[in-house]
Amino acid sequence: MQKLLTSLIIVVLLALGGYWYEQNGDPAAPTSTSDSEVVQLIFPSDRYPETAKHIQDAIAKGESATCTINREQAEENRKESLKGIPTKKGYDRDEWPMAMCDEGGEGANIEYITPKDNRGAGSWVGNQLEEYANGTRVEFMFK
Repeated sequence: MQKLLTSLIIVVLLALGGYWYEQNGDPAAPTSTSDSEVVQLIFPSDRYPETAKHIQDAIAKGESATCTINREQAEENRKESLKGIPTKKGYDRDEWPMAMCDEGGEGANIEYITPKDNRGAGSWVGNQLEEYANGTRVEFMFK
């Protein structure tokens, strides 16, 4: 009788878990957006002023304000965008569009930015966008 009761409890819990999963989906799955939807990301210019200025200047020069997320292409894009741009002691080479964007890579606008500002901004953007799937379009806006 004890085994039957234990088995019955397990079956009920599995059924409830399956129902919950069907209703709520995989909580770890990145959020995707439709092709026409653009996520608006308000970049904190006051926290990362050098990076904000670089992005705004690059957009004013004709670079896209929209980033289409493509994390798998980031390493290759970074290699292409930084090719021929020498390192400079005490600075990072910041790129816009970012390497994680389809729009990034060869021809990206590059500026020398202090590491604290650049890396803080990169970490902030990464945290803001971690829930979004590749293919999501993100428009950068500034406050």
